[in-house]
Amino acid sequence: MHISKESLEYALRALRREVLEFRFEYPLYLDALAGPMGSLHYYLYSEQLEWSILRMDPTGVPMARTRLMGTFYKPAYLSWWGLVKLGHFLRHNDESSRDAFLRQVNWLESHAVMRSDGSVVWMNNYDCLHGDTLLRAPWISAYDQGLAISALVRGYRLTKRPHLLELLRGASQIFSLPVCEGGVKVPLSDGCLYSELPGEKVPGIQDGFMTALLALYDLFVETGDPIVKTLFDEGVAGLKAMLPTWDYRERWSWYGSRAYLCPPQYHCLNRLLLETLNRLTGDILLAAYADKWNMENLSGAARAEIYLMFLFSKNLCRLRNRTWQLTPAKIQGLASQQGSRKIPGRDVPATNSVPVPQYSTRRA
Repeated sequence: MHISKESLEYALRALRREVLEFRFEYPLYLDALAGPMGSLHYYLYSEQLEWSILRMDPTGVPMARTRLMGTFYKPAYLSWWGLVKLGHFLRHNDESSRDAFLRQVNWLESHAVMRSDGSVVWMNNYDCLHGDTLLRAPWISAYDQGLAISALVRGYRLTKRPHLLELLRGASQIFSLPVCEGGVKVPLSDGCLYSELPGEKVPGIQDGFMTALLALYDLFVETGDPIVKTLFDEGVAGLKAMLPTWDYRERWSWYGSRAYLCPPQYHCLNRLLLETLNRLTGDILLAAYADKWNMENLSGAARAEIYLMFLFSKNLCRLRNRTWQLTPAKIQGLASQQGSRKIPGRDVPATNSVPVPQYSTRRA
């Protein structure tokens, strides 16, 4: 079995990060000023985040780089980077940070796509294999859509450019459409979910879903559209219904559909997003889970259990999916197939896990 030098370097970095740098803390904080009409603040903020997977392009827009997907623009990542820069500006009156945020707004404005059904979306233009979910470019995501909406809401408040508001009015439609009709909605018996990876197993990735809920709240505050408020309320109901599935022993959260225990940064994000949604809705169940998941409440024995369970479940996930055998060429080959093809450890369809209709698109 041949393992490339690049794959080995990625593996060693992951080993160091997961085994030696595991910490029950993460430098991410709530911003209580976010939420009201006119506020430029976003719900989360940090001045100590690591941006190791991002590389800046010549225009000042970050691109992501990963072993299997190569280098690509991801709307969620550049939106989040821009929102953090906006936070720097608000706290330090740093004009260069304001300009950096507006560069991301400009990118989102110029790369918004209007589908033939009238919805405005931000596409991921790369093939993505995540567990047993294969997404063929171009594909949409509630996570990307959510952070793009939250960035554009604040971009509109800052610049008052009418075209940004036009884009925002069309950006909620994919939350009304089920995945099988080209949207991101996953109906439940009580409420719904909004999928970060359309076609993934239910319940999917929690932080991406909650990020989309915050975007719907932003959009409702900005536009007053009652349909958007209904989408938000349905999502909150779905979140409450699925919290027991994401919960590990009333002390930690699972990543995705119980693929493995969350690493600290994702668990911290899940807890802070729950706290924020509790602040916006007043729902006591969200507050209860946020308190259960507070890392400060963990005993020494509980911390040891979570650390060992994380290492076990994370590496079991790697073994199950045989990730070391995957290469960019293999993923591109799978994405180019019209049927399905066996890859190490599982059957993966060569398109989304559900049939998705084709839409003609144009720049919005």
